[in-house]
Amino acid sequence: MGLAIVGDMTTQSGFSATSTTEDVLSGVDLSGKRYLVTGSSGGLGLETTRALAAHGATVVMAARDEVKNAAAAESIRQEHSDADLESLTIDLGSLASVRRAAATFMADSRPLHGLIANAGVMATPYGTTVDGFETQFGVDHLGHFLFVRELLPKLMKSAPARVVILSSAGHRLGDIDLNDVNFETRTYDPLLSYGAAKTANILHAVEIDRRYRDKGVRAFAVHPGGIHTELGRYMTMEVITSLMDRIGEQGASFSWKTVPQGAATTTWAATSALLNDMGGVYCEDCNVSPVLQGDDEGINGVGVAARAVDATTASALWDLSDKLVAL
Repeated sequence: MGLAIVGDMTTQSGFSATSTTEDVLSGVDLSGKRYLVTGSSGGLGLETTRALAAHGATVVMAARDEVKNAAAAESIRQEHSDADLESLTIDLGSLASVRRAAATFMADSRPLHGLIANAGVMATPYGTTVDGFETQFGVDHLGHFLFVRELLPKLMKSAPARVVILSSAGHRLGDIDLNDVNFETRTYDPLLSYGAAKTANILHAVEIDRRYRDKGVRAFAVHPGGIHTELGRYMTMEVITSLMDRIGEQGASFSWKTVPQGAATTTWAATSALLNDMGGVYCEDCNVSPVLQGDDEGINGVGVAARAVDATTASALWDLSDKLVAL
């Protein structure tokens, strides 16, 4: 099994866990750049949108709830009256909705310099999307897989371009089982499913970069950190207790980030010149993280599990996803 990235590859960005979106974009002019952010109506997606627009970028706000998305756009314009914002309606839990959104977006001839796959769900009770896929795999990975695939022609035409996919240190909670992505033969566990979906997000970035880097498209996976947002709305007290117990077993403490701190790594990965010749890597705290081997893998600390950047698994997941979205 080959690794997409090897060793302790890290950047020296000068930023850290406490850096904010304004820190990483200080002095950066994004005029002429066009980005698309999914899950733009709240939380990290809203802050990412605000930060990019505040520095001159055109941002397409893609979200499921049109009314909430419009209110989010208005909140940005109240702070930045000249913000160049567009809207797109997409429900990542419906492949039909994803296809409609992609077709609408592709009908516009304007470029796309960055696609930020920010939307997602976390630790949901067992359920399925309208297409019959387990909810976290279907929304967090498969919906974005189809959307990115459909927009790749525009990204290539607009190159250099980037895809940034939000993952999580939670990928270390569980591996993806390519033989049972829908938990049809295994007992469902919300955190195991979340770990699998977040692992899939990293593998997705690895394979995008492998397939399209020679065409000018680079891809990055991002762990934003722990932030109080709507993402945790499905977490029951039982699930929260289970997660805190697992963290406590490793003897580590946990620190929350503010939303501007949480969106900083996403914004950095989408714009930093330090990453111009890189891709297929996992970023956290506004730096590229080392690859963890074997027993070093744990829910705390910095780094990405080696299995989550495995090139063979990434290719296999791409082929499986391609088949699933065609069904």
